[in-house]
Amino acid sequence: MSAEAATRVALVTGAARGIGAATVRGLVAEGVRVVALDWCAGEDSLAGYAQATKADLDTLVASLPAGWVEPVVGDVRDPAALATAVGAATNRWGRLDIAVAAAAVIAGGRPLWEDTSLDLQWQIDVAGVWNTAAAVVPVMLAGPDPSGCRFVALASAAGSRGLFHLAAYNAAKHAVVGLVKGLAADLAGTGVTACAVSPGSTDTAMLAATAGLYDVTPDDLAAHQLLRRPLTPEEVAATVVHACSRAGAVLNGSDVAADGGFGG
Repeated sequence: MSAEAATRVALVTGAARGIGAATVRGLVAEGVRVVALDWCAGEDSLAGYAQATKADLDTLVASLPAGWVEPVVGDVRDPAALATAVGAATNRWGRLDIAVAAAAVIAGGRPLWEDTSLDLQWQIDVAGVWNTAAAVVPVMLAGPDPSGCRFVALASAAGSRGLFHLAAYNAAKHAVVGLVKGLAADLAGTGVTACAVSPGSTDTAMLAATAGLYDVTPDDLAAHQLLRRPLTPEEVAATVVHACSRAGAVLNGSDVAADGGFGG
């Protein structure tokens, strides 16, 4: 672990479980301090399936070296919550170099004309990414090393395809890809970069919820990717962590498929 790497600081949203939690662990392993943000809504969310809890967030923090992860409970729909998370990074460590927008929900299971889930998914999956970028980019640009700063959003294989009875989720994840491409264009020449990472069927609570919408098993969904198995959160997080690295600058403006050959 280099001294240079140890100075970098990240904000990860949707951090309490799944790909978000695996990303926190992967970043810490690379010597990055992390502010871990999650809404910790538990059973009280509007998403239709149980969300992460404060206990999940606390367990994540306790599993990592003391002093490396700062937990923050907050909702990405609320710009003030993101301002608080950014402040936690700058107040504790004096900088912010990385942001991973992983917070998202999925809903659907009906044809578009019968589906009422667009607003919730748009507010969390799209506006949440927008709010995160709006909060972090000015701090990155004003920080000590803009050329080392990375913004990474979790999109989805649904961001480049149309999936059955998931029109709202498809729309949201297509929008995330477009948002990141537009952000990368806005950042041209600054050194700060932006990209999306699009997972396939990954062994998370979201995959279980998706399988429930179709009344199938997660393995049935994973059969649609060439690996013929669900990805692990750690496998996807490894791609995210690379995108957050200095070498990840070459991914600027890209939608990086980490989907095990989804659709094959």
